Amino acid sequence: MDENLLSLSALQHYAYCPRQFALIHTEQVWADNFFTAQGNVLHERVDSGLPEQRGNVRSERAVEVASVAHGIKGKMDLLEIEALPDGTKRYFPVEYKRGKPKLADWDRIQLCAQALCLEDMHGVPVTEGAIWYWEVRRREPVAIDSVLRQATVNVIADARALLLSQKTPPPTLNKSLCKACSLHDLCMPDALRADKSESYVSSMLTGQS
Repeated sequence: MDENLLSLSALQHYAYCPRQFALIHTEQVWADNFFTAQGNVLHERVDSGLPEQRGNVRSERAVEVASVAHGIKGKMDLLEIEALPDGTKRYFPVEYKRGKPKLADWDRIQLCAQALCLEDMHGVPVTEGAIWYWEVRRREPVAIDSVLRQATVNVIADARALLLSQKTPPPTLNKSLCKACSLHDLCMPDALRADKSESYVSSMLTGQS
């Protein structure tokens, strides 16, 4: 696949925190914590599964996908392919995550990007998918609607622009996001807050002097 295509996981990184995205994909910085290590184990188990056929539904794991039109590529955890009575196929992407369902769209954007790839590769609409969360042990259905599609397209464009700029944004002001981030010690967001730069950055973002 084209090395210039953005990875699906990179979109989730950007949606979570643009600084995290830049540290990983521009500065090539990475660190594991308990959450990422647990996620790695989960994905290894999922990806190692063999294809299955149950009735008219085939389940394929660790599926490589790409969309040249959108400039993205990656690997899907699970793809369910349903053979329909009219001879067509229904493609249903499933993403596995270690945590629990979230109000923010970070995970849904990654899933939607998978749907965009499937649509380009197979020429059929993908209108829904699901995210399986380890913490609650269930699937969360996701509608691939116009709102989520636009959010995903916006993230693709913004992530690519940031990557091309070769710049790393300042730390986020969201302390709850920072706490769960594996790059916390490398990012050092608390240093920004300690020297009272937080209020300065906040004023810049809101256009206040």
